Amino acid sequence: MWKQFLSKLPRKSSKLDSVSDSTHNHPGSNASSSGNSIQRANSGNAGPGRSTTVKRMSSAVFPSSVVAGIEPLLSFKDISNTEKQNLFISKLNLCSVVFDFSDPNKNSAEKDMKRQALLDLIDFVNSGTSRFTEPMISASCKMVAINLFRGFPPNYRSNSSGGGETEEEEPMFDPAWSHLQLVYELLLKFISSSSLDAKMGKKFIDHSFILRLLELFDSEDPRERDCLKTILHRIYGKFMVHRPFIRKAVSNIFYRFVFETDRHNGIAELLEVFGSVISGFALPLKEEHKLFLWRALIPLHKPKSVGVYLQQLTYCVTQFLEKEPKLASSVIRGLLKYWPVTNSQKEVMFLSELEEVLEATNVVEFQKCMVPLFRRIGYCVNSSHFQVAERALFLWNNDHVISLVAQNRQDIMPLIVPALEKNSQNHWNQAVLNLTMNVRKMLSEMDEELFLACQRKFEEEEEKRVAVEEKRKMTWERLETAASFQPVTGNTAVLVRSVMAPAIAASLA
Repeated sequence: MWKQFLSKLPRKSSKLDSVSDSTHNHPGSNASSSGNSIQRANSGNAGPGRSTTVKRMSSAVFPSSVVAGIEPLLSFKDISNTEKQNLFISKLNLCSVVFDFSDPNKNSAEKDMKRQALLDLIDFVNSGTSRFTEPMISASCKMVAINLFRGFPPNYRSNSSGGGETEEEEPMFDPAWSHLQLVYELLLKFISSSSLDAKMGKKFIDHSFILRLLELFDSEDPRERDCLKTILHRIYGKFMVHRPFIRKAVSNIFYRFVFETDRHNGIAELLEVFGSVISGFALPLKEEHKLFLWRALIPLHKPKSVGVYLQQLTYCVTQFLEKEPKLASSVIRGLLKYWPVTNSQKEVMFLSELEEVLEATNVVEFQKCMVPLFRRIGYCVNSSHFQVAERALFLWNNDHVISLVAQNRQDIMPLIVPALEKNSQNHWNQAVLNLTMNVRKMLSEMDEELFLACQRKFEEEEEKRVAVEEKRKMTWERLETAASFQPVTGNTAVLVRSVMAPAIAASLA
């Protein structure tokens, strides 16, 4: 096979001919296609004897159109500077062949050739010896597109998780990662290289390229998403002209996830990128950036899988508040809008995020939303789920929250004291009872007169509630007694009770 392929290779020069003729009988390679990590120690050791280890490619795998021109397996050190551009493009063409990794034994020699070529390309780009020309940029983007831009198989995981790996689900790893990792590393070094001119590069790293790159964030492989996160950040930093488009495209991904699919694997990584993007926003914030907060970030609290990316989401929200504290009241109202009612674990997470938001909230913004906020906190304090009640009571361990409460105690105590009194009388969990007593003591020391007034009001309302309940019960009993003496005729509805009314029992006796 090797001899048949040799006859198809073009003859570049007598020097190359001699190198090729002396090496086609040495099919061994230092690169290994197994494992997930790159063994970089062997990739940069191409010395004068490098040509003696060059393999010839199978024409069945690498067609003649791929290897036309300069021999792609030569080392960059073995040719002149004038030929390095051609060799760079030739290696890129070689790496544009995609292999099937479902069978690890299939085309193993050719896979090793491609891996070694990728390592050579990475070393060349990393050296930064020359400026990248348009043909080099075009060939690089084409090779990246062929290797990376692909469709993912249907996701058969349970819809209950809402996307992303949870603690119960093992991440899925792409079998082709030994090649994909090198392509991602090459793309990252290519974009970060000072040899790439942004004005020239934007012609090829365009909107279509960025959109297809963003689609890869839905990969099941966490290693791939981690690479994409770094690359997207580099693209955002280098190509300023693409920044508005990237923000809009990521917003659309968030909209589709929240309002349509409820499934996406890369929300946490996208939010991590935007955490650093938001921290770089100039002041005063543009209206576009505020809309991103209100329309994209706040609704991300709605999905069931919010726990997968809550840490990154909270960081993004707090970055906005650090930039512009006036947004605090709208953020708190947004949290209240999407506050979970039946999901206790999610409620605990909301309380944790709420504490971080309150730490960045000033008194003026706090006063705009404190009544509905502490009404909700009161419900959480009375929750029968001890973790929810406990987390709500922990808010009083925060000095800034205590300061906000103390300055607005006339409005907040009437909302919280009744919840604390109910807990002290009825809650089943001893830890919650202890925390409740601590908070009661704290509020009493803060303003004893107001605390006692709220306590008296609660007791009065509780007495009224018991009286109303008793009156309602007696009214129903009278109605049932009166109905029991009425004759049953036709289709008259009958109230069936398991216990006879006392008047009827007495008359029967």
